[in-house]
Amino acid sequence: MNFLDSPLSKPAPYVVAPIEHRFDPYEDNGGTSVAIAGEDFCVVASDTRQSNGYMINSRYAPKAYKMSSTAVLSCNGFHADGVTLKKVLEQRMKMYKYSHDKDMSVTALAQMLSNTLYQRRFFPYYAFCLLGGVDADGKGAVYCYDSVGSFERENYRTSGSASALIQPFLDNQVGRKNQQNASTAPLTLEAVLRITKDAFTSATERDIHTGDNLQIFVITRDGVEEQNFPLKKD
Repeated sequence: MNFLDSPLSKPAPYVVAPIEHRFDPYEDNGGTSVAIAGEDFCVVASDTRQSNGYMINSRYAPKAYKMSSTAVLSCNGFHADGVTLKKVLEQRMKMYKYSHDKDMSVTALAQMLSNTLYQRRFFPYYAFCLLGGVDADGKGAVYCYDSVGSFERENYRTSGSASALIQPFLDNQVGRKNQQNASTAPLTLEAVLRITKDAFTSATERDIHTGDNLQIFVITRDGVEEQNFPLKKD
């Protein structure tokens, strides 16, 4: 047999490896938010670090937004979706004001946010929201959401990359769980601010996606006051 006729001289059949065609428009940009409702106030706090894995994109990319004189929204997850969602809500709030000649209450905004997220349930906003404010009775209110609009009113909640670290701390310090002879007196604003700062200071030691600066919004019937607190930067 001549070499040209042998199997060794013939090229192996060309095999095309399978190629995965995938479109993934989402990214988790990290960061953490906390909302705590008091008797006549609400505190919403969020850090300003925007990251992608081990890379910090920005040290000042706010995730909490003042929506009205009685409501503040925070969005964790994909930063671009959070910004877009905030713009959509602002447009609808303006339409409401022009139609009814009054600002939207935090209760109405909570329902509208749920509807807005649910309308996009087949291609959802990758934004996990906390809405904090003061209701018509002057009481603090916190609403927490998943990405498709399911929500409930709570007294306190955290969301974001360090939520697993902060939520047990809030359960103990705000919810008074696992305490002996725990006080039943409502927390003062000063105590809530101290707890909020302690929660973030502690979380930055263990979560690389949370840090740089802390924005704190204090919501009362008189309006919204913003405070800033430095956090760990490495």
